[in-house]
Amino acid sequence: MDTESRLAELEARVTALESEKPAPGGGHDPDVFWALIGLRERVKDPNGAVLFTGAVKLPSGEHYEWQQGHLTDDILGVDWAEVSGSFAALGHPVRLLLLGRILGGIRSVAELQELDEVGTTGQLYHHLKLLVAANWLEVAHRGHYVVPGHRVVPLLVLLAAARPPG
Repeated sequence: MDTESRLAELEARVTALESEKPAPGGGHDPDVFWALIGLRERVKDPNGAVLFTGAVKLPSGEHYEWQQGHLTDDILGVDWAEVSGSFAALGHPVRLLLLGRILGGIRSVAELQELDEVGTTGQLYHHLKLLVAANWLEVAHRGHYVVPGHRVVPLLVLLAAARPPG
């Protein structure tokens, strides 16, 4: 087959593919991308939106359900520097360790101090103070900390997003 014939055949195949009606949800498998398909059906903004949601039962037995969505333009229009403190608070391995342990049910300063990685009592309180200031933790009662319910799913979303795909 000569080059001209091959090119004509290729053009015909491309035209046929382009004329096919896309699958619901933009061609995504509805069994896998059900949340994305639902978001597209609900949000008519041409620039789209971001949604995260979760139903979580922690090792401590607590159960949280959370959903949060934002239009793309609203997120892009925010002064990102204003939220840098929240990310900075998560930017230390000891603080991430503390959040993980607290989500797992270790809540008291006495128990947290037993963790080898936290350092001195002063260092522990420093890390806890930064996490409280950034609203990743709150004081449940004297010497006991919890991740606020409205922060559990967002925290897990951030951790999931930080992991390599796959």
